[in-house]
Amino acid sequence: MDRQTKGPSLRTRWLAVGTLGLILVATQSVASWRDSHALLINSSESLPNWAFFIEKNKTPERGDYVFFKLVPTAITRAHWGDNVPSFGKVVYGLPGDVVSRQGSTVFVNGKPVATLKPKSKRGEILVPGPTGIIPRDHFFLATAHKDGFDSRYADIGFVPRRQIIGTGDPIL
Repeated sequence: MDRQTKGPSLRTRWLAVGTLGLILVATQSVASWRDSHALLINSSESLPNWAFFIEKNKTPERGDYVFFKLVPTAITRAHWGDNVPSFGKVVYGLPGDVVSRQGSTVFVNGKPVATLKPKSKRGEILVPGPTGIIPRDHFFLATAHKDGFDSRYADIGFVPRRQIIGTGDPIL
């Protein structure tokens, strides 16, 4: 019997089994990574970077970039429809911190963090967000951008942990 009619050699078979095993392990590793990470492209002017590596299910800390889903409101629907994109902001206030206002300035623990505008660029009335102690499992998220749409306004307010997708590290 010649080699062509015998089929693959034992070495070729083991090589195929090993390759399939490596593909299986790699696929599982990618799936595991995908469940706890993401890549997000930011289209907003309110953050200085446009690409972020997201770590899901990490407890946000002050100064972290955080990405979250909004509950649709009249203003968010007017700008984005029913499919409001993920928002990216910076954690300025943690549970237990105190948010206050004096005039148009918003403070967290007595430190100025944002300025309120009476109207959006489109002329919509912007209602100031909540003040007082930030509740458990909620965060005050904002940006330094003068036109930032964030926790300083009632349409976003204190963001509950359940809406947070994850924390982000800028990559571009």
